[in-house]
Amino acid sequence: MGILIIEKAQIKRISILTVLFIAKSVLAFSYTLDDYAKNRFGNVLFIRHALAPGFGDPQNFDFNDCSTQRELNEEGREQAYIIGHKIKAAGIIFSKIYSSQWCRCLETAEYMNLGDITTEPGLNSFFQGIVTKDKTLFILRKRLNSIESNNQFVLMITHQVTITAITGITVSSGGVVAFSTKSGESKEVIIHD
Repeated sequence: MGILIIEKAQIKRISILTVLFIAKSVLAFSYTLDDYAKNRFGNVLFIRHALAPGFGDPQNFDFNDCSTQRELNEEGREQAYIIGHKIKAAGIIFSKIYSSQWCRCLETAEYMNLGDITTEPGLNSFFQGIVTKDKTLFILRKRLNSIESNNQFVLMITHQVTITAITGITVSSGGVVAFSTKSGESKEVIIHD
């Protein structure tokens, strides 16, 4: 009985140490926005669109009709505005801003108010098969190669599936990932609480 109690205590200690190690590892690969502004990593910032409640898009999805898409709510619009304000306050300036063709991404970019927005089909969501994953990622990789060759620093407003496919990092609404087209490495940038 005494040996069983000691084994359970050791297992508990090992479990706690494992959780702490994983948490520390995750934090080691992320920046605050201020840290990022002082020591910029990569040449692309991916931002997942701001809060748009729901899951996926309606069956009658149409690129040209925002009412057929999942849209930002008031909290999402405020979140986008705050993210843009914080980026400006940190002194970060982009040579180009790209957005998915989805209305929630374009609206996020609009509320961030960081400059002119260019739609980029390579940033579209392939989550429900509205566009094909392979073709979309091919277009995006081509764009990323052009960013590398032109030595640009760009902002890309897109979707969780797209960010994860390129960076391997999953972020919540309004989440940010810095990406290096040269090394392929990624780091999360913490902008909001």
